[in-house]
Amino acid sequence: MSLIDHARMVRENAYAPYSKFKVGAALRSTSGAVHVGCNVENVAYPEGTCAEAGAIAAMIAAGDTAIAEIAVIADSPKPVSPCGGCRQKIAEFASGDVKVTLTTTDGIVQETTVAALLPGSFDADYMSRV
Repeated sequence: MSLIDHARMVRENAYAPYSKFKVGAALRSTSGAVHVGCNVENVAYPEGTCAEAGAIAAMIAAGDTAIAEIAVIADSPKPVSPCGGCRQKIAEFASGDVKVTLTTTDGIVQETTVAALLPGSFDADYMSRV
C-alpha cells in the first residue's frame, strides 16, 4: 500500500466537525515503518492538531526518529500544503531532500521536498552556543 493510500484511509478518521476539512498524513520512517495521522479539531480554535503533527507523534511514540518520506491528502481543489508549524515539525525529523507528496482526493499530485517547503529552516545548528 502506498503512503497516499495510507493517508487517504486515515483521513476518514479525522475529527473536523467545525471546518469539515479532513486531512490525512502518512510517513515512512527510515526504519521502513509507516505512521499515520489525521487532523483533530477542537472548539477552542486553534487548539487542534494537524495530520502531519499526528503522524510525527505516532512515529516518535513508536520509537522511530527520522522521516524518509511523507504524504498529505485533503479534499481540496489543489494539493494541500502543510502549515508553517508542520513544515518546521517535518524539518525537525527529515533531511532537506526528503520527498513530500501532496495530493487531493481527486488524484491531483504534487511532489516536492522538505527543503523546498521550508527554505532556510531553523535547525539545531542555531542552538550550537547553548
